[in-house]
Amino acid sequence: MSGKRLLCLSLGGTITMVPSAEGGIAPKLGAAELVASVPDLAKVAAVEADSPARLPSPSLTPGHLVDVAQRIEAAFANGADGAVVIQGTDTIEESAFLLDLLVAGDRPVVVTGAMRGAAAAGAEGPANLLAAARVAASEAARGLGTLAVLNDEIHAARFVQKSHTALPSAFTSPMAGPLGIVAEDRVRIFTRVERHAGLPAQDGPPRPVALLTWAMGDDGRLLDALPGLGYAGAVIAGMGAGHVPADAADAVGALATRMPVVLASRCATGPAVTETYGYPGGEIDLIRRGVLPGGMLSAPKARLLLGLALRGGGGHGAAAAAFAAYR
Repeated sequence: MSGKRLLCLSLGGTITMVPSAEGGIAPKLGAAELVASVPDLAKVAAVEADSPARLPSPSLTPGHLVDVAQRIEAAFANGADGAVVIQGTDTIEESAFLLDLLVAGDRPVVVTGAMRGAAAAGAEGPANLLAAARVAASEAARGLGTLAVLNDEIHAARFVQKSHTALPSAFTSPMAGPLGIVAEDRVRIFTRVERHAGLPAQDGPPRPVALLTWAMGDDGRLLDALPGLGYAGAVIAGMGAGHVPADAADAVGALATRMPVVLASRCATGPAVTETYGYPGGEIDLIRRGVLPGGMLSAPKARLLLGLALRGGGGHGAAAAAFAAYR
């Protein structure tokens, strides 16, 4: 035993799934069962295990992650050295980014899961859980914010993406690469990222934000309906570096006068640019109409940041301040 203390919270996901009578696999196992299945965890730390949910990750909400963030902060205040969050892989990149924004301090928070169910041949869940615990208990991982650890790779929350639907190597960080690896039972950090200012978990879940991915021929007719549907803001996943058709630019600009609108890219990697394309519907035109650049964030992560920034009645100014660090 290392003398370290870890909090391990399970929300469900493929790592917890076993065959069900209804067919297919479903989340059944809890955190305590997962921890008990990996005896080497006892050499890493004393683990406190709990299961706030047993859900497939498409059914998780930001509210679940706000609750997780509050539990982690309480555990840190009680002396825990790190935290591991277990969940389904479909939304790991969003959960990790939310926790990166919501949990303050230097102690590591690590999100992990598995691509294969617990009963599958070659199930990688136990190995991922052990690697995640090693990172969460590591002094080398302090100050890096929330991390995603799968397939023995360590990814920063702001960069990690699920890039394949089936392979155990599904997770990548296309813009930066992994920060490090777990090898020979050691946490090896190759590079570090600067943490950006967070947004407190005590303020609750994000406000509702619409996410629209632009496609060829879309004229923006949905935009006018968004304020009436209860959305507090919108993120547009534009074409290329952040563009919409010329005949949709007026509609985007009109929406930006009614709510904060952030411009991201629908591409898998690369920033939304700010000063390259000057044609109608290009990013220069849209920014002049009041749209905020989303910088390096993917559209789903931009949606979460915007929703958190708009809590407590925040508007365009609060949104612009939140995104400034990501440009």
